[in-house]
Amino acid sequence: MRGAAGGLLRRALLREPRVIVRLAAWSVAEVVPAFAAGHAVARAIDEGFAAGRPVTGLAWLGVLAAGWLVAAVAARQILLGIAAVVEPFRDDLLTHVVSRAVSGLGAGPVVDSGAGSGVLGGGDTSAVARMNHQVELARDALAAIITVVRSFVFTLAGVALGMATLAPAVLPLVLTPVLLGLVSFLASLPALARRQRGFIVADEHVSASVAAMAEGLRDVVACGAEPRVAAAVGRDVAAQARAARALARVTAARTLALALGGWLPILLLLGATPWLLGRGVTAGVVLGSLTYVMQSLTPALAGLVQGLGVSGVRLAVTLDRILGGAVPYEVAGPRRPPEGAGLELRGVAFAYGPAAEPVIDGLDLVVPEGEHLAVVGPSGIGKSTLAGLVAGVLRPSEGAVTIGGVPAAEAEERSRALIPQEAYVFRAVLVDNLTYLAPDATEAEVDEAVAVFGLAGVAERYGSHTVIDPAELSAGERQLIALARTYLSPARLVVLDEATCHLDPAAEARAEAAFAARGGTLIVVAHRISSAARARRVLVMDGSRVRLGTHEELTAASPLYADLVGHWAGRQPLSAGPVAQDADLPRRPQPA
Repeated sequence: MRGAAGGLLRRALLREPRVIVRLAAWSVAEVVPAFAAGHAVARAIDEGFAAGRPVTGLAWLGVLAAGWLVAAVAARQILLGIAAVVEPFRDDLLTHVVSRAVSGLGAGPVVDSGAGSGVLGGGDTSAVARMNHQVELARDALAAIITVVRSFVFTLAGVALGMATLAPAVLPLVLTPVLLGLVSFLASLPALARRQRGFIVADEHVSASVAAMAEGLRDVVACGAEPRVAAAVGRDVAAQARAARALARVTAARTLALALGGWLPILLLLGATPWLLGRGVTAGVVLGSLTYVMQSLTPALAGLVQGLGVSGVRLAVTLDRILGGAVPYEVAGPRRPPEGAGLELRGVAFAYGPAAEPVIDGLDLVVPEGEHLAVVGPSGIGKSTLAGLVAGVLRPSEGAVTIGGVPAAEAEERSRALIPQEAYVFRAVLVDNLTYLAPDATEAEVDEAVAVFGLAGVAERYGSHTVIDPAELSAGERQLIALARTYLSPARLVVLDEATCHLDPAAEARAEAAFAARGGTLIVVAHRISSAARARRVLVMDGSRVRLGTHEELTAASPLYADLVGHWAGRQPLSAGPVAQDADLPRRPQPA
């Protein structure tokens, strides 16, 4: 591993040198049985049972039992030492994931939302999965690797020392195939890592597609999209199955390495027994050598092959996923800065499913840069769908939506902002909430936003150091913070999708006037008809029909708009103060 992954691992292993020293010391104690086993068995046979002295034989076996007691005590200390290494490693990974997720949130289309991130559609949308699952995988994998590598190295050293002092002639018969098996296994690790990574990516795709299907199952059935969705999920499942088969084929290399390094030494020892006996090696020594191989070396090699083949590859792949970023489920094209904030829709249609009636059908609309456009219509008519298309959050099923000549979904994320009705406030100080999308904003700019959006009371209540609890704020205060946050952002196209519905008319008017004076293009999905009266032009949505014009033109030419104006004005003058709930735009009649 190289780069950031290697740095994290080195820091984990070298952070506390005393821990590593203690771990090595206890590892020496743990392999006492590996060193003593062959000697104890050989002497128990040759000097004890075969010589007619069973007490001596039992005494030597007692020495081996004492060695196991020492190993048991050492095993507990080794677990504590490994935990002292891997837990700080886990903390480092979590710090990296959280930092990357938070800093990356502003990278996507700016959507101030209540879904927990504050910015949806962009940033690192897989951060939660990595935090909850992949970090734990990496921690467990590192612990397993330390365990098996340490065990194999010290066991191999103990066995080699034991054999060298017991019967040097057997060393080549044992160590040569062990080293060959180890080399063949290590050579297969890069291919194993590639296949394991492919399997993890395929598994993530299946999880994402199944989750999306389950979340929208009612809509899928309602729209008659079962065959299409089933085919899409089936493709991901088939890809995962292919990745699993490819991984299984490469995994067979582990079996070959284990056979070569773990079982071939036993065959060589048995085959060479006559030759060894002819050179003065006793039967007890031969049996002791077999004990070294079968009871210590082969299990240690099997643990190494299994541990590195699974945990080692998993650690490499998981660190690559965490530090390098996840392969996106749907790879988006490169982001391009738009040439201005002008908006254009040509032949745009959108439906929530292939069998569903289009919410928007054949819409043509040109919004020049600097325009202040209000969108009105009964609830459920498609105003929020239009806002999503304009912001690039939704893609049209037909036609094109461009911002400054660039497709909305491909335009640079910082160029546009969408604020929906439910605004999100971070559990942080006020200034951090306001500068989240504009980290370089000056103190004077922040003070201006506080004054413009009437946040002085919130600023006095919390000061500059008190963390805001969003639950303590009113819905209107949360909307004001979201509006001020976007006001400070670099977005030149701002879409307010009923983003002022919890404000009184005076505060709503101030907010819209601030964005209009700020420059750029402003689109307001109107909650009250007064928002339309303030806009330069108004788009009236009435099913598949739309009308575009000024407030005065539409009052005279559009029966629906005139009805909306009359409905509102009959209850509250346009310039009045707080408005009752029934003074808001009427709801669209719902089918029985």
